[in-house]
Amino acid sequence: MWSRWLPTDSMTTFDSGGYYMIERKMLKLQIVVLNTNLMKKGDADEEARRQWDWLNAVLHKCHATKQTVYLVGHMPPGSDERQRAMMHQAHFAYSEHHNKRYLKLVRKYADIIVGQFFGHLHSDSFRVIYNEHGRPVSWAMLAPAVTPRRTTDGANNPGLRLYKFDKDSGQVLDYTQYYLDLPLANTNTKTDPEWMVEYNFSSYYGISNITPLSLHNLAEKLTQSTPTENPSFNRYYRANSVRMYSGGVGGCDSNCAHTHYCAITRVDYEEYDHCVKTAASALASSSSADQSQQPTSFVLILPIIAIIAINRV
Repeated sequence: MWSRWLPTDSMTTFDSGGYYMIERKMLKLQIVVLNTNLMKKGDADEEARRQWDWLNAVLHKCHATKQTVYLVGHMPPGSDERQRAMMHQAHFAYSEHHNKRYLKLVRKYADIIVGQFFGHLHSDSFRVIYNEHGRPVSWAMLAPAVTPRRTTDGANNPGLRLYKFDKDSGQVLDYTQYYLDLPLANTNTKTDPEWMVEYNFSSYYGISNITPLSLHNLAEKLTQSTPTENPSFNRYYRANSVRMYSGGVGGCDSNCAHTHYCAITRVDYEEYDHCVKTAASALASSSSADQSQQPTSFVLILPIIAIIAINRV
C-alpha cells in the first residue's frame, strides 16, 4: 500500500525496518525518515543497529556530495518539557544509549543537517543541540498534533503547521502555526469547527531567521525573569499548549519554566538532570533566604554558554 507514495528505492528499508530516505535527485535537499520506535530498543538490538548503520551511510554520502538533510521522526530525542520530575524514565522517548548516539551523529553532521522535525509530545516546542565547546550547532522543531493530549501537567488544542523553506537547500525560512480552539468548538456545536492562524514564527518571536544561534538566544530569554513578568516565556507557554492556556502562564511557576528551559537546551539526559537539579536547588535556597528575612530579591544565575559567531547559511 505504501508503494503508492514512496519511491521504489525507499521501499526496501521501509519494508524491513520502517525507516527510509526520499532521494530528490535534482535538488540538494534529501529527506531522511527514522523509525524512532527502534530508539527504545536495547543497546545490542539488531534492528536498531541496522538503522544506525544505514543512517551513518546516508549522512556520510550526503556530506561527501554536499547535499543537505532533513531528519524526520515521530519521537524526539531528549526529555518531555512538561514533566517536572527529575530523571524519570517515562519522560524519555529514547534509551540513554540511543539518545547519546543520536546527539553524537547530529554534532558530526551538523553542517549538512538543516532541519530536524518531530512530534509525539503533542506540544509546541523546540530543541537546541550544542557541540562539545558549547556552541549551538543544530536545532529541532517539535510540532503539536491534530489530536489533542491531556496529561497531569497540562492539555493542548489541536494544531497543524505549515513550514516555509527553500526547496533546494532546505533552509527553513519561517512557519505558520494553525490551531483549533477545542473548548470553543465543543461549545458551538451548531457550527463547524474553525481552524485559525495561531501565530507566525518570525513575527511572534521577533526572529528573522531560524538558526541554532537564534533559537539559543530565544531559549535564554525564557528564564530572564519570573514567568509572570517574562513576555518571551508567556508567548512560548501559550504556544506550547496551542493556546489552551491563552490567558497566561497559569500554574507554571519558576520551577516549571526552568524545566522547559532545560528540556530545550539540554537534550542529553545527564545534562538535563543536572540543569533541573541546579534550578531546583537555587530556588530552594531562595525560599530559605526569604524565610530567614533576607532580602527578597533573588536572581538565578545560570551558566552562560560561550557563543562563537557562526556564518549564516
